[in-house]
Amino acid sequence: MVRIGIIGCGKIAQVRHIPEYSENPDVQLSGFFDLNQQRAQKLAEQYHAKTYSSYEEMLQDPEIDAVSVCTANSTHAEISIAALHAGKHVLCEKPMAMTEEDCESMARAQKETGKILMVDHNQRFTKAHRKAKDLLESGEIGKILTFRTIFGHSGPETWSIDPGKATWFFDKKKAVFGAMADLGIHKTDIIGYLVGSKVAKVSAKMATLDKVDAGGNKIGVDDNVICIYTMENGVIGTMTASWTYYGKEDNSTTIYGTKGVMKIYYEGMPSIVIDYRDGTKAAFDMEPIQTNDHQTKTGVMDAFVDCIEHGTKPEVGAEEALSAMRAIFAAQKSADEGKEIATLN
Repeated sequence: MVRIGIIGCGKIAQVRHIPEYSENPDVQLSGFFDLNQQRAQKLAEQYHAKTYSSYEEMLQDPEIDAVSVCTANSTHAEISIAALHAGKHVLCEKPMAMTEEDCESMARAQKETGKILMVDHNQRFTKAHRKAKDLLESGEIGKILTFRTIFGHSGPETWSIDPGKATWFFDKKKAVFGAMADLGIHKTDIIGYLVGSKVAKVSAKMATLDKVDAGGNKIGVDDNVICIYTMENGVIGTMTASWTYYGKEDNSTTIYGTKGVMKIYYEGMPSIVIDYRDGTKAAFDMEPIQTNDHQTKTGVMDAFVDCIEHGTKPEVGAEEALSAMRAIFAAQKSADEGKEIATLN
């Protein structure tokens, strides 16, 4: 039995981490901490668990084997590193951390302690992305040439546990990045997974086009990002992340190969559609992708628990997550300096 502590009891913990752990027969939800003590207490009562006055107190408890870090972006590194050195396995919400140095420190702490550090890049675990990966590796659309990957919705002010324009997602001190680290990190990781290569160079435009805070001022983080990625294997493509898609959420990917075009998770279509060069088609109708309004099981928490129980390396460990984060940092530098930036993987 793996005894889990939840650090940060906001929306992502309540709709994904906690429900998925609770459904796993090998898990005991043992503790909760949140800056909002009433929120933590309510969950503790529901799951017959303990509450803690600080995350440090939780980490000192020998009855906790592992933690999910579901706090604001700016605290991920501090808490994850402390947890690893306290002998706990860690599942950290994305984005991994807010500076390259902090990401590297997390990776170093994992190596020093030998504990599991996994980052919640949940798109790798969807059935359609798994199937697409197999099809691409088998050469179903030939040699991959280019891609287009998009993640856009109407913004986190409708998603946060405390909804509205005062959400921490709009606070640069807590979030550091906006749409790029909230949505772009997902698509950066998944495109690397699908095409089998890391991002080597980035040319990016990051902007705040529409979002305002509770005071009516433009938010301090990006609400739109458009990147051109050059992968290490020569494949090129675009990655778009947006908080201003005021309609249907778009979480789609198109991959163009020498034998055809693969479309993944397009609205109103089967999960995967392939248009072949000879005019024929193929479709694989597996599942709709998870959205904020339609929550489905991600499989991430089960994978984390499985790694703990069997002592195996997580699919999205420190080095894999760091690779995607380097593209994020390169995008920021590219946007600031107006030129293409190498990721230095």
